[in-house]
Amino acid sequence: MSSQEIPEENLPSAQDADQPHGSVAVKDDPFADPGLPPHEHRIQDIDERAAKRSERVVAFLFVLSMLSTIAFIAAFVAIKPGKSIYVFPIGHISALNFALGMTLGLALFCIGAGAVHWARTLMSDVEVADERHAIEAEPAVKAKVLADFKQGAQESQFGRRKLIRNTLFGAVAMVPLSGIVLLRDLGPLPEDKLRHTAWKAGKLLVNVNTNEPLRPSDIAVGSLTFAKPEGVEEHDEDFQQVMGKAALMLVRIQPEDIKDKQELAWGHEGIVAYSKVCTHVGCPISLYEQQTHHVLCPCHQSTFDLSDGARVIFGPAGHALPQLRIGVSAEGYLQALGDFAEPVGPAFWERG
Repeated sequence: MSSQEIPEENLPSAQDADQPHGSVAVKDDPFADPGLPPHEHRIQDIDERAAKRSERVVAFLFVLSMLSTIAFIAAFVAIKPGKSIYVFPIGHISALNFALGMTLGLALFCIGAGAVHWARTLMSDVEVADERHAIEAEPAVKAKVLADFKQGAQESQFGRRKLIRNTLFGAVAMVPLSGIVLLRDLGPLPEDKLRHTAWKAGKLLVNVNTNEPLRPSDIAVGSLTFAKPEGVEEHDEDFQQVMGKAALMLVRIQPEDIKDKQELAWGHEGIVAYSKVCTHVGCPISLYEQQTHHVLCPCHQSTFDLSDGARVIFGPAGHALPQLRIGVSAEGYLQALGDFAEPVGPAFWERG
């Protein structure tokens, strides 16, 4: 094809004469960096009254968060768990759950909304382009980061806007109180309930199997008998809870075989009464060895010597079994002369 046959638009122009042989001229770069658009100032940047209004809005949200946290605590204390309310269109729901969810949700929402409004209206919104750098920061980069941080802190007006700062501190400090209050829902406070059982002075010792009061003659030497307090019945709603602390085992030992003087004094004719609840994790003790007078907990093999104050001679139990002081009533039945002298079962943190 001759040059005369080449379309005119495909012929090199006069501007291409200076280009090296074989190069292609590009008129416009389609991937050129367009740059950042001009920065537009917000009303808060040029009007201090508008900035004050935004500051009050943020502070209002933080204060509302604090009030919601207080309402959460008040609802937890005042509203009974069994109370229900009707909420359209959900229906009947727990008033306590509804109040706790609404107040805690509002407290968290107000902190988030306040922080967002603060950032959008008062903090600097100037876009800054920064060159990418290696992962390992050089000293100059670290100095720049610190300088940028100080500049950002200054532009956020955190130090200047004391109202926002103080209300934010209050809102953030009070929100965790909701979680602390929820710990109260783990169960009723123990108070001194773990230190006392159903045994009292004058309570008859009733055989668990026959449900009849026990006489000294009912307990033979070398035998193990289980007893409960008089008036405690299996059909009672709190039977298991009561017996969890009051379960008693009786054993008759020859008085000359009893080594502990207090044990001998607190028994009757060699009949001694000890808590059936293991002092390790509260398992029921039921295995008795006649020759050694040892009782064994079947759970973790804690072993107690009933002829020597029920002290621990083997296993993980931390202390001896509590003894119940017993005597005989006017009718000839075995009776308690008081409660256990110490808490029964495993140790607990209030025990000291």
